[in-house]
Amino acid sequence: MTCSPSLFRRAVGLALIVLAATATLLLGSPSTPRAHAAPTLTTVEPGVLTVGTEGTYAPFTYHENGTGPLTGFDVDIITDIAKKLGLRVKFVEANFDSLFPALEAGRFDLIANQISYSAERAAKYDLSDPYVQTASVIIARSDDTSIRSVDDLRGKTAAQSLTSNYAEIAKAAGAVIEPVDGFSTAIRLLDQGRVQATVNDELTAKNYLTSTGDTKVKIAATTPDVSRQVFAARKNSGLMPAINTEISALREEGTLDKTYAKYFDATAKSPSSWDVVRSNLVPLLKSAITGTIPLTAISFVIGLAIALGVALARMSSRRIVSGVAQVYISIIRGTPLLVQLFIIFYALPELNIVVSPFPAAIVAFSLNVGGYAAEIIRAAIESIPKGQWEAASTIGMNYTTTLRRIILPQAARTAVPPLSNTLISLVKDTSLASTILVTELFRQAQNASAASFDYLALYSTAAAYYLVICLVLSFGQSTLETRLRKYVAT
Repeated sequence: MTCSPSLFRRAVGLALIVLAATATLLLGSPSTPRAHAAPTLTTVEPGVLTVGTEGTYAPFTYHENGTGPLTGFDVDIITDIAKKLGLRVKFVEANFDSLFPALEAGRFDLIANQISYSAERAAKYDLSDPYVQTASVIIARSDDTSIRSVDDLRGKTAAQSLTSNYAEIAKAAGAVIEPVDGFSTAIRLLDQGRVQATVNDELTAKNYLTSTGDTKVKIAATTPDVSRQVFAARKNSGLMPAINTEISALREEGTLDKTYAKYFDATAKSPSSWDVVRSNLVPLLKSAITGTIPLTAISFVIGLAIALGVALARMSSRRIVSGVAQVYISIIRGTPLLVQLFIIFYALPELNIVVSPFPAAIVAFSLNVGGYAAEIIRAAIESIPKGQWEAASTIGMNYTTTLRRIILPQAARTAVPPLSNTLISLVKDTSLASTILVTELFRQAQNASAASFDYLALYSTAAAYYLVICLVLSFGQSTLETRLRKYVAT
């Protein structure tokens, strides 16, 4: 049987088409770059790369004028990497010294905050390949000629974040370390003459001098140390092979160089103090309304409920009940609120108890209010003459009814002034929530001041907001006292 030439040509053509299609599937189109395959990565939140960062460390991670979205060199690089991995990026902001405890507690997947490579860190964490390399410098006051090399730090006081490599450099040189929560605080202390030096990254120092025009400080010396910046994740996270692949890709594409030029080759202009304050009035107010006030109100209401229960338990004739209440009060009053916050937020995850930032702050503040207010309520109840308990009993009232209708209304008037003081203190104590990743009024002021270095204007504005809130509460206290006078027995 013979095949016609036309049929043969069709068969050959069909075979070539099949082969071409097969080659395309196996090898990919030669004219289109092959996309990096998004690996299956285990993250805190599926499909999301949760990144811990400071948000107050320009130009690596900061808010433009304190009001804009999070930006910076590290922010852009990790965002580009997340996109290449097919992940959505979510940033969680915290003070530098809180970043590693939060990482270990599983609050985020990795840290992007100009983390310097060290053998000690590599032994404890997964570290990426370096994405930028810089020198370390010593910043001193302009009128100080005693520091010309790292050896001259011996005996000097240096302001450093305790968990940074720069603290180790200063400490190894014999400096006395003054712990601070970040570069902005360190440079402020140096500006004020409270410390004699701070060691930090050369790029950060030059960016500060360029953007602020500060003539009170200078780069006094360069240390022999070369800082290789990496991303850090929990040990055995499985993230770094994929991240390292994308770092190499960004370098080959030239994206790293472009991002570097964006933040380090441009000259920034520092806005006036009034411009900074004006642009932050609304963001600070918003932080007060959405963070400080709700945190205060919810914690105080829950704390009062706890305090009433503890006060009644403290007055119980049963020794076990009163003893447990006394132990609770002693623990709350005998330990700092900041320690209580850290135990709830950073330590409990070791027992597989993970509480989100805002609820964790509410738990800590409520327990704290409960411990202090319990004794106020107990004293107020015990100030009511026993004859009123007896009179209520003679007309058939039980303990609960007597307490609700006779005793508590009168005790409330006595308790209002000291409880109001507790409430006002709580308003100010909410600023501590910034240490456990809660963005409230004080944290917003930190963000703004870190970007502009305008501390006096911005912290004064935040103080004014706190003052207004406390004045409103004081007015409410006076009004409530007036209304409660009708319950006073005559």
